[in-house]
Amino acid sequence: MTKTAEQRRADEKVVYNAFIETCPTRQMLASIAEKWTALTVSALADGPMRHGELMRKIRGASQKMLTQTLRKLERDGLLVRTVTPTVPVRVDYELTPLGQTLVPVLVAVKAWSETHIEEVMAARDAFEAAEQK
Repeated sequence: MTKTAEQRRADEKVVYNAFIETCPTRQMLASIAEKWTALTVSALADGPMRHGELMRKIRGASQKMLTQTLRKLERDGLLVRTVTPTVPVRVDYELTPLGQTLVPVLVAVKAWSETHIEEVMAARDAFEAAEQK
């Protein structure tokens, strides 16, 4: 029996399941779950920024950590690094369309964290108090 192109594509489609140990989506989940990734993507949500601007916005990130995060996001196709040959050289970082799809998710996680941190800290305190009894 002859299959249509659509049927062949459906047969060839790989099904990813992050609950399976060997699934490559686990690497992406690990990357997205890192705080520097979430903060960098959130910082770039409003448009391109230079390295120094990102350092000022994401306080506490070392230059090395920010550079590693930016390289990882570029490798994963989530941001693009644009070098403008001026004196000094200008380097801008901007989310790709794929990176933009992460913005609502990571901004929501950031907002949830900011909204519920007092409840989380209270729960931690209660847990630790119960552990000491």
